[in-house]
Amino acid sequence: MKIAVACDHGGLALKKAVVAYLDTNGYEVEDFGTTTEDSCDYPDFALLAAEAVAGGECERGIFVCTTGIGISIAANKVPGIRCALCTDATCARLTREHNDANALALGGGIVGVHLALDIVKTFLETEFSKLEKHQRRIDKIAAIEKKYCK
Repeated sequence: MKIAVACDHGGLALKKAVVAYLDTNGYEVEDFGTTTEDSCDYPDFALLAAEAVAGGECERGIFVCTTGIGISIAANKVPGIRCALCTDATCARLTREHNDANALALGGGIVGVHLALDIVKTFLETEFSKLEKHQRRIDKIAAIEKKYCK
């Protein structure tokens, strides 16, 4: 599975730990930056990685900023992205099972490395439930996207 990763300066340390975990566990990683601790703008990196996921170049995305909030908002502006900010493994499991989320946001200043890696593992290993009620809701989200993203 190919994973797009992106962060700003506030998420760099956690992104490095996530990339090391992904490499160790046999995932292919496409790193869209940033690569330095210099102050930068998370929308620039979120856009590139989200486009790779939405376009099918990468199967999933992992986005990190200080809180995970800003980068998830930016990623979710790309049609086809369902990016969930998760702070525990239960949220990661449920967003995959119920929402078929294709991107995960983490807060580098909110969750520690061990918890973040548990969240990443759960997010990547959990499949969409394919229950009709969940697909119906995802389809309704896509209809909203189609209506407003022109």
